Amino acid sequence: MRTSLKLSMRLLLAGALALMLTPAASARKGKHPTDVTEILDHMNEAGKRLKTASANLEYTKVTVLVDDKSTEAGQLFFRQGKPPEIRIDIQEPGAKILLFKKNRGYIYLPKINQVDEYNLEQKSDLVQQFLLLGFGSETGELKKVYDVKYVKEEDMEGDTTALLELTPRKPNVAAQITKIDLWVSEDSWLPAQQKFYQSDGDYLIAHYSGVKVNRGIPGSKFDLDAPASAKRVMMN
Repeated sequence: MRTSLKLSMRLLLAGALALMLTPAASARKGKHPTDVTEILDHMNEAGKRLKTASANLEYTKVTVLVDDKSTEAGQLFFRQGKPPEIRIDIQEPGAKILLFKKNRGYIYLPKINQVDEYNLEQKSDLVQQFLLLGFGSETGELKKVYDVKYVKEEDMEGDTTALLELTPRKPNVAAQITKIDLWVSEDSWLPAQQKFYQSDGDYLIAHYSGVKVNRGIPGSKFDLDAPASAKRVMMN
């Protein structure tokens, strides 16, 4: 159970971080870029303007060996900082809050009134690699961590996207995620969808919609909201 929650924590944060780090839509100009450098330049410029973001989200986890698929849906909130703060409110199928703040990760499970806490300080390098995927950092740094390849242009729910394939260069990243498919909107230069491939063949699809950027999310949104009576368990 703990191993599964740790993996879910890393994957949910990884999926979330890529979305939140991109600002509002900008008009597409002329041709569709197919050059990786040009695409990353667009995303880099968008990321520089980011302060806060919120979105609807849907995570689909596929376990290949037993042909099992599970989906979670909710909302995501992001605030830029060093490090950034992220809150994920899962509403379906069961309520759950995930919070990433000051090198700590928290999962609050209201049904059992328990908070699982993770010290991520020793994993800061790994977390930073996923943060780079969100383009909150310079995209030149992204290319130091991943081999980035343009695959094709693809329509997704009426939005033209550029599909990029990211292959980790560093062993500590590749040990968790072997490859990432990233669909980037050519209107907004934000991720429309991501697919994270795990080393065991399982994968996670993160899909984002209704993105709102720089709308002034209150600081209280990045509190855990767990009652004082909640049991707290250190997971590592």
